[in-house]
Amino acid sequence: MLELRDVQVVFDGFRALDGVDLTVPEGELRFLIGPNGAGKTTLIDVITGLTRPAAGSVRFGGHDLVGRKEHQIVRLGVGRTFQTSVVFEELTVVENLDLAASFRKPLWSLARRRRGVTEAVEEALARTGLEELAERSAGVLSHGQRQWLEIGMLLAQRPRLLLLDEPVAGMSREERERTGELLTQIAADHTVIVVEHDMEFLRRHASKVTVLHEGKVLVEGSVDQVSGDPRVQEVYLGRRPSDAVSERP
Repeated sequence: MLELRDVQVVFDGFRALDGVDLTVPEGELRFLIGPNGAGKTTLIDVITGLTRPAAGSVRFGGHDLVGRKEHQIVRLGVGRTFQTSVVFEELTVVENLDLAASFRKPLWSLARRRRGVTEAVEEALARTGLEELAERSAGVLSHGQRQWLEIGMLLAQRPRLLLLDEPVAGMSREERERTGELLTQIAADHTVIVVEHDMEFLRRHASKVTVLHEGKVLVEGSVDQVSGDPRVQEVYLGRRPSDAVSERP
């Protein structure tokens, strides 16, 4: 589904990504973690065309993404969310979804009066559990509901790959649990990459994890493999496991 090879991004001499290799097969829920500045968001920016790499290749479903415009990549079936949710507060939930679902239609068709909602919108409402809030203004939604609406807006576009940047940041425990269930459901028929810092959320819902550090892939594997890796412990805790032993009286 997605394959990156030797991807390099340089900002004013700083290597944000330094030879990243990443392969994500179809139908996988992959978590991408790492300390601040590791290159996680930059990697998402490269996949979506927001940032052009200095070197390397990015292929999605057999298509080379490097050099394509952002809207061209969206039309190939790649959707993303940002750390701050982006919804139209003055529109209702269903209107937000309908607008997102209309991105493939010509501009003149958007001015026509709608007759009901499309199948894509109905499916997005059902999956996100927002049916009862369909006619509610997006501006009055809770933080978690806004995040679910943004995920629904992606689903309404019928993507094959979803890239979610810290989707549970600021959520309550109940909202995080519901979001984890939603992502697991979505991954049944989509490929999903989640950038996340919430380690408890990761342990409960991740199957495979990629750890970035200083623009490189540090380690990749299951949650247990990653959490038990001394290199990951050093990156997150700032010391080696052996250091803790030597400090004991």
